[in-house]
Amino acid sequence: MTLRAALAPLVAGTTWRRGVFLLLGGVLALPYGILAVIFAQMLADSAIPRPLVYILLVIAVLIAVVPLLLDGSRVLEIAAVRALLGVDLPEPAPGHHGDRETRLRSALWIATHLIVGALVMIALISALPMALAFIAQQFGIGVEVTSRGGLGPLDGQDSGWLALTGVLLLVGLGYAVAGLGALAGSMAPVLLGPAPAERIAALEAQATRLAERNRLARELHDSVGHALTVATLQAGAAREVLDTDPEFVRRALTAIEDVGRTAMDDLDHVLGLLRENRRDRPVVAPQRTLADLDRLVTDARATGLAVHAHRAGDPTRVPAAVSREGYRIVQEGLTNAARHGHGPVTVRLDLHPDALELELVNAVRHPDRAGPGRGGRGLDGMRERVLLLGGRLTVGPDGDRWLIRARLPYQETR
Repeated sequence: MTLRAALAPLVAGTTWRRGVFLLLGGVLALPYGILAVIFAQMLADSAIPRPLVYILLVIAVLIAVVPLLLDGSRVLEIAAVRALLGVDLPEPAPGHHGDRETRLRSALWIATHLIVGALVMIALISALPMALAFIAQQFGIGVEVTSRGGLGPLDGQDSGWLALTGVLLLVGLGYAVAGLGALAGSMAPVLLGPAPAERIAALEAQATRLAERNRLARELHDSVGHALTVATLQAGAAREVLDTDPEFVRRALTAIEDVGRTAMDDLDHVLGLLRENRRDRPVVAPQRTLADLDRLVTDARATGLAVHAHRAGDPTRVPAAVSREGYRIVQEGLTNAARHGHGPVTVRLDLHPDALELELVNAVRHPDRAGPGRGGRGLDGMRERVLLLGGRLTVGPDGDRWLIRARLPYQETR
């Protein structure tokens, strides 16, 4: 080991940050030290009744122990460990209260932090000035201080040995702080790390966030993709008859305008969910449900796609979550039919007391090809929607037709 490598821990930034962490424990231990001195004086004073001192001592111990067991104290320690020790501890799950084992581990960590920090502070207060005085007297500074006493067998005349002793004290303090800081960094995950229940809660929260992100991605894909498909087909058809059928062009532009507004509302809704939640800023537009199915069919017909819709049952009796997902499945089916299909599309919705059954059937241009079944995001989104609701989905070619059939179970709302 080279001299540079040996001295690296003394000048490393991590050592200084860890030293600050240890000294922070010493600062927090000061009230406990003051209380200990006060009660030691009270016990030494025979004029104070012993029962009163013991009662006050029990109360003081209880007050001193309670902060060690609080969840807030653990949160503060985790923040200090992350900032000063550089240990990437996960934040406690919001709203999750630690169990007994977690509280005991946290109390043990905090108590150790206070004790070690107090010892480091005492060492710095006592040994650091002494070491500096020993080194300074070698240069003729403060000689009168060291001439009055010494260190063990050394006296004021042993200036060289005293200076060497001062250097060794400083180096020893540096290595002690570095070692204690490294030990604290290795023990922090053990004593402050998440309990099994917290790990499960964190995984569940992460899964919820991922599911919400996937849901928002599906919303954007289905809504904006449908609007772009309708607008593209309408614009293409209008261009072909621009000079011969201005009335059709006018209807096409109106349809593009309407579907554009709808897509903007949906986009604003999704962006509102992505923004930070604010009580004074509610979501602007509601999500589409089966109650908007007639408008969806009208937009699809405006592209020139023949759509035959059949619905049995009252869509208002369907739970909102199922109604939203059913609407998006139909929307994606009509979008795929407009892009890849050929001929009319038949949409059937059967609303049973326990399930929503929907079916979309249309001819495909090239029966020997997979068409929309090539595995695009839209079909993946359909499968995710049905899977989340515990339903069944059948999608793919059926002879010269393309078939989408889904069953979404639910409990009917009253």
